[in-house]
Amino acid sequence: MKIIKQIVGVLALLCASHAFGAPEAGKDYTPIIPPQPMHSGNKIEVLEFFFYGCSHCFKLHPLLSAWEKKMPKDVELIYVPTIFNPAWEPMARTFYALESLGQQKRLDDALYDAWNVQNLVLSDEATATDFVAQHGVDRKKFSDAYNAFAMQSRVLRGKQLQQSYNIRGTPTLIVDGKYAITALHPEDTIKVLNVLVDKARKERSSAKSGAARKQ
Repeated sequence: MKIIKQIVGVLALLCASHAFGAPEAGKDYTPIIPPQPMHSGNKIEVLEFFFYGCSHCFKLHPLLSAWEKKMPKDVELIYVPTIFNPAWEPMARTFYALESLGQQKRLDDALYDAWNVQNLVLSDEATATDFVAQHGVDRKKFSDAYNAFAMQSRVLRGKQLQQSYNIRGTPTLIVDGKYAITALHPEDTIKVLNVLVDKARKERSSAKSGAARKQ
């Protein structure tokens, strides 16, 4: 009986692994038609559309951050702050300003905690400035970056990406301009992400081989 239980357990694990190893289009991810162009050169591009005040983004954040630290060298992860309404733009500007100052990674956790744990609403430049200043960011440098001439183009670019990929909720991950992952549990999101990155890699390799044969 013990041996039978062990066999059943192993088979269950194998079945679960097999089911997960082939995520279903329309269920675990959505194909993007038509695929969108990449901007990361030869790297497989992963975009995360997020908002610091989104509780689902907050739950995914630690897992995605851990994934980023171990992701393959041929992958690039790009964060895109989503702007569904004007009240969200200050957080997008905050993200880009901190990124330009080299402070975004350092304050990422603090910003998520501010919204989701401390219930702070950083919905304008003044409150955002006060918050980052409390975390060691120079007020003037932050304000200059927040209001820089180039900021509007970065915000506009984010909005264009959001529109191109028809983003309707956060977090949404886009893999290589071809596949969208959304509305999954954080652990499942990472699992599907790994499968789709591998899928994108194989598709790129196949495309290169096909192009080489035609030459």
